[in-house]
Amino acid sequence: MNVAMWLKALRVIPRINKDEWMRLDVISRWLISTRAAVLIMTFISAAIAGLLAARAGMFDGGRWILLVIGLIFAHATNNLLNDLTDYTRGVDRDNYFRTQYGPQPLEQGLMTRRELLAYAGITGAIALAAGIALVLQTGWLTLALLAAGAFFVLFYTWPLKYIGLGELTVLLVWGPLMIAGGYYVITGQWDWNVVIASLPYGLGPTTVIFGKHIDKLAEDRRKRIFTLPVILGEKGARVGAMLMMALMYLSVIYLVVTGYFSPVMLVVLLALPTLFKILPVFRAPKPESAPANAPMGIQQGWPLWFVSFAFYHNRAFGMWFLLGLLAELVLRLVL
Repeated sequence: MNVAMWLKALRVIPRINKDEWMRLDVISRWLISTRAAVLIMTFISAAIAGLLAARAGMFDGGRWILLVIGLIFAHATNNLLNDLTDYTRGVDRDNYFRTQYGPQPLEQGLMTRRELLAYAGITGAIALAAGIALVLQTGWLTLALLAAGAFFVLFYTWPLKYIGLGELTVLLVWGPLMIAGGYYVITGQWDWNVVIASLPYGLGPTTVIFGKHIDKLAEDRRKRIFTLPVILGEKGARVGAMLMMALMYLSVIYLVVTGYFSPVMLVVLLALPTLFKILPVFRAPKPESAPANAPMGIQQGWPLWFVSFAFYHNRAFGMWFLLGLLAELVLRLVL
């Protein structure tokens, strides 16, 4: 066991060579190949669903645990299939962006196709088992949600990402599907107010994928991968990402004004200093190389640029959002 590597892989996407890979245990390999550092976004969506269910007085711990397992392993499966699809289509050849910021297991010879398929099969089976357990407890709507999730897992990389629908997919998945759908499988009740309440956080992972696609816009255009930033152009995509970040806060304010959230949810405004730090980054084109005064984490993650700043902002917003929901829940219990 290599606990130090487990913890590192949960924080960043480690750069690693073949010799180092061969010395790793299977859990470390799984964490690196699934890009486990980004799975925190999925956990936050599941946590929001759980807190909204508890807020409504209908929390079920067993169902929530199944939800967390199902969503995280589904996301991990998607990442594995993403690498398999891009490798098969030749997208990651010739020092493509994906192989520069972290190991692409197939392109860099760390795993065989058969090994990656085994990882994806086992990971996907765990996600499916959790989903089936929830379907048996809650019925046909959960089956429909499971089918929608499976569709996005299988077809996000191709064709959805290729036709400008990848970013919309992320918004739908990390917002309504994970949070409102998660709320339903926990409580057994569908609530359109929860769909609306899912959007502030759902916009966060969307800004992250926007940042990633801006970072590799030139390469994607050359390879005819028509992500939304390729369609909008770099400047338009940067403006779009900033508008979505602003909407994250404005939508929380709207939900407070309309009475769905209490004023305590305005605690998310404490993430604004992080936003104000990264907005100047999005106002300017991507530099040719990592600036010497950039934070060490940004320099080490190069050529990731916009995506790194968007990820840091989303993490800050998500944590304050969770804290606000938790404070709301405590206040409801004591008052």
